[in-house]
Amino acid sequence: MRNFLVGVVIGILICIFFIWFGGAGTVKKIGEELSETGKKMEVIEEKIKKEKDEVWDGVKKKFFKEEKEVQKKSQW
Repeated sequence: MRNFLVGVVIGILICIFFIWFGGAGTVKKIGEELSETGKKMEVIEEKIKKEKDEVWDGVKKKFFKEEKEVQKKSQW
């Protein structure tokens, strides 16, 4: 019962602070900033994926090159 009452009080405080600090205007501002942040994150994500693919290709080439050299040496 005590947890329920604490939850109700916290909910009421959140509603009061929401209205006090501008309500819909605040939500709109936060939404716009989150949208901009999301766009920046998409760009960063694409860069990371591209660099990861480049690094992985380099690792594959080096690994297979060394593997071929070991096979050539073992044939002698």
